[in-house]
Amino acid sequence: MTTETPPPVAGTVAEFAMRFTSTPRGARLARRLVSHRLDDWGHPYDGSVNEAMTLITAELTANAVRHGHVPGRDFALRLLATEAFVRIEVTDTRTERRPSPEKVCRPEWDEESGRGLYLVAELADRWGVVPRTGAPGKTVWAEVELPCH
Repeated sequence: MTTETPPPVAGTVAEFAMRFTSTPRGARLARRLVSHRLDDWGHPYDGSVNEAMTLITAELTANAVRHGHVPGRDFALRLLATEAFVRIEVTDTRTERRPSPEKVCRPEWDEESGRGLYLVAELADRWGVVPRTGAPGKTVWAEVELPCH
């Protein structure tokens, strides 16, 4: 797990990118489109890769809406597939609210929030945060390795 530069994306097989409104509806649409796109790319809805990436997307986009929202600004999503892994990147315009992979801990059973990044850390093989390129903000990314063929 890293908090700086994500691993290179050499050998990209497929890519999907789109901007979404920073609303719960935008987050929901992003999650659904990721699930559909992964199914189109050969990762079926009921498969472990699709299920993990859909849940990771739900958490990262919900965080972008709840914690990374700046009025009048959208969040961006990028989904990449290589022969080795699938990566999701969610970019928002809030610079000062930057999660730390080193500080993610299991929430107590009676806590009402704080499970999102814990789930991301448990489901992803790697995840991190990098500054947004060319503008204020950050990109939170997560990768799930593909099973060997």
